[in-house]
Amino acid sequence: MKLGRNAKVDLIRNVPLFAHCSKGETAEIASIADEVDVPAGKELLQEGDRGREFFVLLDGAADVRRKSRKLNTLGPGDFFGEIALVSRTPRTATVTTTEDSRLLVITASSFRTLLDHSPRIQLRVLEALADRVAPTEL
Repeated sequence: MKLGRNAKVDLIRNVPLFAHCSKGETAEIASIADEVDVPAGKELLQEGDRGREFFVLLDGAADVRRKSRKLNTLGPGDFFGEIALVSRTPRTATVTTTEDSRLLVITASSFRTLLDHSPRIQLRVLEALADRVAPTEL
């Protein structure tokens, strides 16, 4: 069953990268998200590869591994790959579904096109990135 617009917006609002975005701006981001179904055992991203998409897990589960060591299990509402939307750095882990899963996917190229056309969203994302790298204490 496909998610409604408001459900997509609510999921995306939980992503720290979009923490400074208004509901309307988050709705613009949600409009470029696609829903996809993938089988258990599907490798969604591989450690060391260049990132090209961001995922929100709607249903199912996935394991996160680094150097073949399991770090975490993800479930509905968890997200991963958001740094790929703003950076061309290599992936830091491999994520593989462990159950049949449904995901929201935003590609880096669609996101960059959105940023080109929406300087407000671009500014909000930059603010969120600055919050993540700023020292917590002076």
